[in-house]
Order: sequence, then structure tokens, then C-alpha cells
Amino acid sequence: MTPTSPRPLRAAPNGVVLHRQIFLTLRDEIARGLFPSGMLPNEEALRARFGVSRVTVRRALADLAASGIVERRPALGTFIIERPTQEMPGPSLTILDSLRKTAMETRVQVINVEHTEPPADIMRALRLQPGEKATHAVRLRNNRSGEPAMLVDAWVPGSLGQGATKTALKKHALYEILLQQGVQFGRVVQEFTSAMIINPAVATMLNTSVGSPVLKLVRLMHDPDEHPILHLTALMPAGRASVLMEIPGDLVNTLRAGQIIVDAPLPNTKENTRRK
Repeated sequence: MTPTSPRPLRAAPNGVVLHRQIFLTLRDEIARGLFPSGMLPNEEALRARFGVSRVTVRRALADLAASGIVERRPALGTFIIERPTQEMPGPSLTILDSLRKTAMETRVQVINVEHTEPPADIMRALRLQPGEKATHAVRLRNNRSGEPAMLVDAWVPGSLGQGATKTALKKHALYEILLQQGVQFGRVVQEFTSAMIINPAVATMLNTSVGSPVLKLVRLMHDPDEHPILHLTALMPAGRASVLMEIPGDLVNTLRAGQIIVDAPLPNTKENTRRK
């Protein structure tokens, strides 16, 4: 399979400049293995393909080289830096197994912890009353290479979040702190979206740029009595983290296996979440 020939790029859709568009396109195609020779087309071929100037192509290739994806060899061309292939990991048996695995395989940096009144969307999700406070924890998890893998923004009802201090979160994952307090986990509702535009502050923390592809995971966890106990949003730069799910055979033909919702927010009400 070879890369397709898109129409000439237009300047700055959604604020993404031309050389950045080429960078993102080529990075995706490299990740998918669309250059089996291990070498990118020459500058003239790329210029003709994307309908841009040679200077624009060179800036995109320079960004790929700076990211450690390709190597520019004078008079020879642009070569893809080979990375060891990884087999798809086996799925976790439970959501707690997944949380435990993430905590073990990453290093956490606690950005902020506060006890405050949440914004309206979080208040609705956690079914809090006006004026009721919640514990808000923002953490950055780095992968084994030291690169930011995910930015996690979590909210817990104030009655459950007293033990989630900055000191405690440096030693234990949030779910562990809740378990130590006797909290039990029940049903989980998850939503995945592509957060293409992130603000500069978030881009800096994730060591990426505004406009780079970022996977957004929103997770709402309940206790066995259907009370929301944890609202979590995780932003993951493309190429540094992925989400693996397993659907048992007996759930394939049910909505419990998941559904696609177009232009709809994460269900907040008890009635709507049960439909998942």
C-alpha cells in the first residue's frame, strides 16, 4: 500500500500551517508502514504531491528529523529511522488491572491538587449540588523514555477525595487511594474523541505542538450503587499511548460493547448512562 496523492494543501486550516500539515501527514504514513523501502520520496516528489514550495517541504522534513523519525543524509535522501516492532499487548482483564498497569509503567508528576467547586459539566457528571466542592487532581504521566505519555485531569466528590493529597498522589495512583478508603468500583462509561486542537499550555506539558493529534479519553466511574465517584479526562499524544479494549463475544451484539455517538457529550444522567 502506498500513500495517496492528496489535493494541494490549503494554508492554515484550523490554524495548522502548511509545513506542519505535511509533517503530520508523513508522520502518520510512516507509522502505518506506507514506505516499505525505508526511504521517503525526494523533495521534488513531495513538493509536487502536496502542491507547495520546496522550502515548505524542507521545513516539514526538518521537523521529522528533529522528532527522531527520519534521518536526512546529504546527497542520499531522507531515511526512516527503524524502530523495533511491538506486538499488540494482551488486553487487561478488568478496568482496575488497566489502571494498575498504567501506574506501574509510567512515572507520575503531580501538577496540581485542589479542593474546589468544579465547572458545570463536571458537577453534572458527578451529580453534585450547587456550591458542593470536589477534589481536583492534575497529573502528568511519562513513559519509560521520559516522554509525556498522558495528561490526566481527575475530579472526585469532596466526600471521597480528602485522602488525595499532593503527597499521597506522588506515591499512589488515585484509584489506590480510593480503594484504601473503602471505595468500591462498579460500572464505567468511557468516551474517546480526537482532540485535535489543544491550548499552548497543555501542548507544552505534553511536549507537543498545538494542532498535533491527541487522543482524548473521558472516563466516568461509578460505585456498585450507581453513584459517580470519579470523572477522569486523559489527553494522550499520538504515538506515545494507545487504548486497547476487549469485547467478550456475548456482548458483541449489545450496546454494552460500545456505540458511536455523533456530536453528543458523555452521558451524565443515570438514565442515559444505563443505555451504554
